[in-house]
Amino acid sequence: MPTELRNRGNVGQPAAPSVDVMRVVSVNVGLPRTLPWKGREVTTGIFKTPVDGRVRIRRLNLDGDRQADLSVHGGAAKAVYAYPLEHYAWWREQLGEEIPPGGFGENLTVEGLPLEQEVAIGDRFRVGTAELVVTQPRLPCYKLGLRFGREQMVKRFLASRRTGYYLAVEVEGDVEAGDRVEILSRHPAGMPVAEVVRVFATDRDDVATIERLVALDALPDDWRAYFAKKLS
Repeated sequence: MPTELRNRGNVGQPAAPSVDVMRVVSVNVGLPRTLPWKGREVTTGIFKTPVDGRVRIRRLNLDGDRQADLSVHGGAAKAVYAYPLEHYAWWREQLGEEIPPGGFGENLTVEGLPLEQEVAIGDRFRVGTAELVVTQPRLPCYKLGLRFGREQMVKRFLASRRTGYYLAVEVEGDVEAGDRVEILSRHPAGMPVAEVVRVFATDRDDVATIERLVALDALPDDWRAYFAKKLS
């Protein structure tokens, strides 16, 4: 395991990044594969492997990367999935196992970027030569349990609030491990990714926040429709 993936993260709630440089630690891609799971065959693209060299980031995914079930995965609003390196040490302690880069199915393992409590829906970043915009948190499906061989992993992942986040591609470009990340702009609404998870998972009667989410133009339409239905 690379030395970057050792001795990071914390045990309580995630803290703000302590590094001065925002960077890409690993670029990870993978093609769908079919595996047995609970007595049936399941096709999943959650298994990602780090790759060397520059990788093209396109509107719907990275070169060499594909999703299996396009009804819930992929699409322009979920073109790139980023997961903070800062969370890895906490998960190693919780699970008692080493986790390689890309272990959570992320395309970009990143370090130093704002974590879920700070990064906002609509924030824009330059990653390599691409320009990406934060769209939503990652909500895990049962295939995360398949990836770790732990049926309870989905609930544990959501409860941890260490979800990472999806990004849409505003300007195509390329990226490789070691590239710096630059904040281009922060969305004026300042709605943290963690707030979407909070009102989705636990505080479902927080009408004021739900109203803000419904009005948030940077949030994908399916999320806004979901919260609008909650209001009605």
